Amino acid sequence: MGQLILHILEGNEDFEVIAAIDSKGELSEMLGADIAVDVTLPSVSQGVVDFAVTHGINVLVGTSGWSSERIVELERRITGTLAVGVIIVPNFSVGSVLATTFATMAARFFDSIEIVEAHSASKVDSPSGTAVRTAELMGAARSAMGPVVAPHVDQRARGQQVASVPIHSLRMQGVVAKQDVHFGGNGEVLTLSHETLAPSAYEAGILIALRAVRSARGVIVGLDKLIDLTPDTGARSAVLAASDGVPGAAGSVPADRA
Repeated sequence: MGQLILHILEGNEDFEVIAAIDSKGELSEMLGADIAVDVTLPSVSQGVVDFAVTHGINVLVGTSGWSSERIVELERRITGTLAVGVIIVPNFSVGSVLATTFATMAARFFDSIEIVEAHSASKVDSPSGTAVRTAELMGAARSAMGPVVAPHVDQRARGQQVASVPIHSLRMQGVVAKQDVHFGGNGEVLTLSHETLAPSAYEAGILIALRAVRSARGVIVGLDKLIDLTPDTGARSAVLAASDGVPGAAGSVPADRA
């Protein structure tokens, strides 16, 4: 993901890359940048964000592992004290964001819900950030209805519960990313499925987030907050209003240093 983002930044005249920090680098190398992009590891990400925020640098976070508790803590730190912004994106795929939105809509109509997500064997965390966010959003949509029906969750094979929704994680060779949300009802089953086939699926969402983080304030979670998901019957939506053909992209602005 880091190489993909670097490729996008270097190929776009709106941005200038001043440092690409790997595990051997120092966080101080980001000083002088207008924005920082964090695609590290869950154990490293918080330190990267803390350093950037402390030095007044806006941050785009594409690292998994940001639980709701960690996000709340970050919001408390930023609100009213620091004029910075942090955008946390569990998944840069526009298709994945749409699938999560559809799942949130469907959650109110089914009491039996489970998630099965699959990623490559190299992904170190589970469940995925996308699965966690999907479960949390569905839980919020069902707040007046109570928890989902999930029998035998005391058994390890039943997955990890997030917002009462069981999540089952696969880590396999040959997989990029896939998520299925299963809804069980009276005499019917609905499955919402999204699969990423190549890293290029993330490019449009990455560019949307890069452009949004420049002026962000506070903490923003999810690519869905950056694109227009409301029905559009006449005007061009944010997803289609790209001056350069990239979904959701704004017009040309002065270059920022990342």
